[in-house]
Formats: sequence, C-alpha cells, structure tokens
Amino acid sequence: MSEIEFHRIKRLPPYVFEHINPIKAKARANGVDIIDLGMGNPDLPTPKHIVKKLQETVMDPRTHRYSASRGIPGLRKAQAAYYQRRFGVKLNPDTQVVATLGSKEGFANMAQAITAPGDVVLVPNPTYPIHSFGFIMSGGAVRSMPAKPNDEFLAVLDRAVRHSIPKPIALILNYPANPTAYVAELDWYKEVVKYCKQHDIYILSDLAYAEIYFDDNPPHSVLEVEGAMDITVEFTSMSKTYSMPGWRVGFAVGNERLIKALSRVKSYLDYGAFTPVQVAATAALNGPDDCILEMRQTYHARRDALVESFTRAGWDIPAPKSTMFAWVPIPPQFAHLGSLEFAKLLIEEAEVAVAPGVGFGEYGDNHVRIALVENEQRIRQAARNIKKFLSSEKGQGNI
Repeated sequence: MSEIEFHRIKRLPPYVFEHINPIKAKARANGVDIIDLGMGNPDLPTPKHIVKKLQETVMDPRTHRYSASRGIPGLRKAQAAYYQRRFGVKLNPDTQVVATLGSKEGFANMAQAITAPGDVVLVPNPTYPIHSFGFIMSGGAVRSMPAKPNDEFLAVLDRAVRHSIPKPIALILNYPANPTAYVAELDWYKEVVKYCKQHDIYILSDLAYAEIYFDDNPPHSVLEVEGAMDITVEFTSMSKTYSMPGWRVGFAVGNERLIKALSRVKSYLDYGAFTPVQVAATAALNGPDDCILEMRQTYHARRDALVESFTRAGWDIPAPKSTMFAWVPIPPQFAHLGSLEFAKLLIEEAEVAVAPGVGFGEYGDNHVRIALVENEQRIRQAARNIKKFLSSEKGQGNI
C-alpha cells in the first residue's frame, strides 16, 4: 500500500525534539556526558509514603480489575478537599471533579468533547503544545494570544473576539505558565472572567504548577473568581506537585456541563488509572504537605544556582517566580540562528541540552526553556561548560 497522508497527522508540525534527541543520543553513544536541562521530567523521587500506599494496595488482587474512568470516589473527594483548603473553592466531587491520566490527556479529551470542525480557540503563544494541538487534532482552529497576563492580553482578547469568524468558543489560560513561568494576579483573572462571561466563551485553565513558586504569594486558581465556575474548567496534575510524572494522575474540575462532556468522552476511551495508583494519589492529597515544601525548596535552590552560575558565565538568566523552568532569551550573537539551531549548538559545543523555544510556538523562537531537573552541582557544571563555550571563537558568534 502506498504511503497515505492521514488528515489529522498532516495538521501537526514536525516535533521539534525529533531534531534534538538524535543529537543527544549520538553524543551519549560517543561517551559524552550531556547535562540534560531540556525535558521537564522531574528527577526527584516520589515521596515514600505515597509509594508505600501503592505497594500496600497492589497486593490486593481485587484492585487489579478495571477501575473507574472518572476516578474512584475517594480520589475525587480528596481533590475537592484540596481545592477547598488551598483556594477556598467548593467543588461537588460527584459532578465537578473528574480524574484524568495527567493534565495532558484531560486537555486533549476536553478538546474532543467540545470542538466542532472549524471552531476557533484562543491559545497563548508560546505555550505547552497540547494547549494548541489538542484542538487542532479535534478539527478546530487556533488563534494566538500573548503569553503574558497583562492589559495587552485583555486588549488582544477583545480584538480577537470582535474579529474572529466564527466567534471563539474557548480561551486557554496557563498560569504559572509553561514555558514562560508567567504568573497571573487574581484581579487580572477577574477581568478575564468578566469578559468571557459577557461573550459566552469557555475558559480552560492549566494549573499544573500551582505548588512550585518561589515567593510568599501562592499562585491563584481562576475558580477563585466569583462566577468563574459558570464557564471554567481547570486542569491540575500530580506530576510536579508530588513528583509523580510517570504515574499519570491529574484532574479536571469546574463547570458541571463541561465536566460531564469530558467524562462522557473518557468513558469511551479508558477505564481510568490503575486502582492502586489512584489509591496512592488519594493518600498523597490527604497526607502531609511536608513533601511539597521540600520539593519547592529544592527547585528554589536550583533556580538560584542556575541564575547565579549562568549569569556569571556570561548568559543572563531572568529569575522565574514559579514553575520548574527558566524562559531565557538566546544570547544576542546567536539570535539569528533561532532556537532550534542554537539548542543543537549547545549540545555539540557545551554538552548541555535545552528545549528550543519554537517547540512551544513560533513566537518562542527567540528563547529557550531550561528545566530545573538536575541537581545544583550539575547545573553549575553546565554553567562552566557554557562559559568555556562562550569564551571560544564559536561562542563569540563566529560560526
């Protein structure tokens, strides 16, 4: 059979990391110690009490059967309790909470649930890829918004709504943001909710990094805004908060109609996460917060080490207020290369891997994302490698 270009696949651009990963693999095969600050894959161990609960539960053969697509009742109740104590938001665990296989799956299936062919969705650019491509794969059209939550965003939102045909059905928010690490203030959320309610636009909020912040101001949930529940669903994840990325446990919470639609789509596609995983996730949410504080302190120390050592090496790093990422402008002498070619150069010349900003949208091509997924010693080693590179002839831009 001749090669067929499938319609949905044709709508997806080449995956940027397909260009980076082979270069990393080749270098490692040749014995090079690549310091990988590219993928946001947490290296910290899952807290012991969570792992212990998994081990206990998996010994019961009854838990090996099909689970619940929406999440077991105890897990949904635990997530509702978390929102109550953390944000002061009251949720009905039976109608306003659904467990997902990570926030990524939740976003993709929500897109399937609400998108008709040609529907317009407003998405920040740059942003986490599923925010755009979940809707593109569902037949929708994406219109780019600024990534920064400020007055300009509100002005662009108004222009987008007035000039888009058909009118947008949804607005995507992601604060604290991946990759930019921007944080939204509650007053700004109020303006967004007010506008979207006036124009019958759903809000889909990604709050995966709510617990990784570095000052005394915990990030807000948009659901804290009065009336937001009428139009909003928010997605969270256990991946970063409890260092459980491979466990694939997340949540969608909020508007009952949207949650019902998501639940119906999921009922056709999965039986939920393995029951022992859900039980362990319940124990995490109901358990002590000490482990969250420890991980936050670890990321804070790594952030400080990154900013201090890289800046001293000759590459200025804006200090992120939150998330496990720094969003960093490409040094001026390499700006003409773009983020993909610059990332390749860093692997080849400095033995350091970063994520090209273009992988998060075309408006990210003058930046790279650096993940705090190595310890402080390795981060400082990366800085020494980069200092040596920047001092070389190639590092001066003579390439």
